[in-house]
Amino acid sequence: MESIKLISGVGMNKTLALILYLILIFSCSKPTDKEAVKRQIFNTEKSFEKMCAEKGIAEAFYFFADDRAVIKRQNDSLIIGNEKIKLYYSKPAYQNALVNWAPDFVDVSDDGTLAYSYGKYLWEIWSEKGDTTEYRGVFHTVWKKQRDGNWKYVWD
Repeated sequence: MESIKLISGVGMNKTLALILYLILIFSCSKPTDKEAVKRQIFNTEKSFEKMCAEKGIAEAFYFFADDRAVIKRQNDSLIIGNEKIKLYYSKPAYQNALVNWAPDFVDVSDDGTLAYSYGKYLWEIWSEKGDTTEYRGVFHTVWKKQRDGNWKYVWD
C-alpha cells in the first residue's frame, strides 16, 4: 500500500511540475512590437493601393478583404462579404476609376491581432465623355491578422 502512495505521490509531483512549467511558458509570451505591426499595416495599405492601380479596384478590394468583411458606402449601405464587395466594385463606374490614399494614423491592439488606420483618399472617375469627377474624403479601416500572418480588412 505504501508503494502505491509513493508512486502516486511521484506522479502527482510530475503532473504539478508539468502544469507549473506550462503556466510559466504561456505567461512569458513576449510583448507585441506595436511599432513593427504599425509598419506592417502601413505597408499593407500601400500594397492594397498599388494593387488597385495594377490589377483593378474590384480585384484589390476582394484580395485584401476578410471573408466576412463589411464596407459602408453611399446612403449608409453595408456590403457584407468579400464576394459581394468584389461584385460592388465590378460596376462599370469603377472600371474607369483610380483611387489613392495614405494612412495618417495607425494603431494596434495590445496582442497585435487587430489594427485600424485612417487617412485621406482621392477617387478619380472618368466618364465615357472623358470628364473626370473627383471625390475626396477620410477613410477608416479595421484590420485583422489572419492565421497565415497576413492582414485583411474587416471594415472599410
